[in-house]
Amino acid sequence: MSPRRPGPLARRLLHLPALLYRWNLGWLLGRRFLLLTHVGRRSGRRYQTVLEVIGTDPASGEVVVIAALGSSADWYRNVQAHQATEVAIGRHRFRSVHRVLDEREATAVLADYERRNRWVTPVIRRVLSALVGWRYDGSNDARRRLARDLPLVAFRPAGGPGTPSLGS
Repeated sequence: MSPRRPGPLARRLLHLPALLYRWNLGWLLGRRFLLLTHVGRRSGRRYQTVLEVIGTDPASGEVVVIAALGSSADWYRNVQAHQATEVAIGRHRFRSVHRVLDEREATAVLADYERRNRWVTPVIRRVLSALVGWRYDGSNDARRRLARDLPLVAFRPAGGPGTPSLGS
């Protein structure tokens, strides 16, 4: 079953962080959300999508996001066809490369995300259940299934750690 697309009201709410980035106020979101700039696979146009950061690796500079609409999400399909051109987190921007996490790594990131967000875990599980169309209970089996249904993608600076950013 493919993930369900959000309705019109949810899409408007999900668009609010993008407005903050557009108004140069992305720093208000801290490091919780990133703005991904990517190129359309057919149109060649530049698009921007705000995604929640669910994991980080300070050593490599990687930030991990989840394709909440599955592998059919436009941004996900675009970065599979072309490398993302830029990631902005708060005031920090960098040219990026990406990789899709394997199931083992993805389940570890999901478990860590739930551990760090214990107080909203029931909400997270309800939202994920609605997206995938089956009851996500946070068990190891459910995490593995979720990792198969909703790919996790890691973005890092193109030149690796210590690479100069595009701007601060």
